[in-house]
Amino acid sequence: MAVINERVEARYYERDGDAYICGLCPHRCRIPVGSYGRCGARRADEDMLVAYSYGKVSSVCVDPVEKKPLFHYRPGTRCFSLGGVGCNMSCKHCQNYAISMLPSGKKRTTYERPDEIVALCRKERQDAIAFTYNEPMIWFEYMLDVMKADPDLRCIVVSNGLICEEPLKELCKVADAMNIDVKGFTEDFYKEVCGAHLEDVLRSVVTVFESGVHLELTYLVIPGYNDSEEEVGRFCDWVLERLSEDVPVHFTRFYPDNQMMDVPWTPVETVMRCREIGMGKGLNYVYVGNTLTDDADDTYCPECGTAVIKRLGYLVDIVSLDGDRCSCCKHKLNIVR
Repeated sequence: MAVINERVEARYYERDGDAYICGLCPHRCRIPVGSYGRCGARRADEDMLVAYSYGKVSSVCVDPVEKKPLFHYRPGTRCFSLGGVGCNMSCKHCQNYAISMLPSGKKRTTYERPDEIVALCRKERQDAIAFTYNEPMIWFEYMLDVMKADPDLRCIVVSNGLICEEPLKELCKVADAMNIDVKGFTEDFYKEVCGAHLEDVLRSVVTVFESGVHLELTYLVIPGYNDSEEEVGRFCDWVLERLSEDVPVHFTRFYPDNQMMDVPWTPVETVMRCREIGMGKGLNYVYVGNTLTDDADDTYCPECGTAVIKRLGYLVDIVSLDGDRCSCCKHKLNIVR
C-alpha cells in the first residue's frame, strides 16, 4: 500500500479506463476520476484509488464490551471504541446517520495516525480496540494499520458484514471478535430498507464463523418490517444450520430514527417472543437489547441450566464461571475470558 503526499492508496481495486472498480465490498462501485464511491471512503485520483477516510476519526469513547453488543467476549471488560465516517449501506433506520450518511469531507473529524490512536488507547489503559459506530469495513486499510502498530491489542469489529470475501479473510487474521448485524431475513428488506443484498451479508457471517474469530449476531426487530415469527424463525434456523447453536444472538428493540420516525418502538413482548423462538429452535444463547429485563440478558449453562453471568443493563456479574466452563457441571461454554 503506497502513501503519496499523505494520501493512502486503497486496497482491492482495479483500473477501468478513466475510472476504478473498487473490490472492497460487493457493490463493486465504478468510480470515475474525480468522484467518490458510494460509501464516501474511496476517492478516484488520476494515479490511484485513495482511501479517503483513512485516519479521519469522528468518535472516541471507552465502552463496556457489552455495548457492542458482545456478551461472550471478555464479559465485564471495557474497550477503546473508535468511529470514522461513511457507510456502504443506506439503512433508513440508521441510528448513527450523522456520521454514517455523510461523505467524510462534510463531517468534522480529527486525523489520527495509527500510532497516535494506539497511544490514546494505551493511555486509557485499554488492551482492546473496537472499530464501531459507523461502518468499519470501509476503514479497511486503517484498521489493518492500527493493528499492525500494536499487534498485542485485541481487535473488535462491529459491522454490517458488507465486504468481499478476500479482504474479509485478511481482516479475520487480526480480528479477535466481531458482532455482525443481520438486519432482516428477506432480500426485499435488504433491498428496500438497507440498499444491499442479504446473501452478501450471510456469506460474510459464514466466513467469519469459519475463520475462528469470536462471532455474535444482532437482529434489530422493526415492527411491520422484519418482525414476523416466520421470518425470525427462518433466521434462527439458518444460524443453527450454517453456524452453531452456540453463536450468541441479540434481538434488539427498534426505536424511531432517521427516515423511519413514523415506525413505533418495538414492543418488549415482540423481542421477548423472538427470544422464545430462538431458544425453542435450539439456540443456546439468545438475548434482547434496548430494554431492561429480569433475566433475558443472563447467560445460562446449556447443560445444567445454571445462571453463569447475570446482567442488568451494562452491569455484569460473573456468578458461576471457572474460566470458560460452568462452575457447577464443568460444561465448556462459548465464552472468551
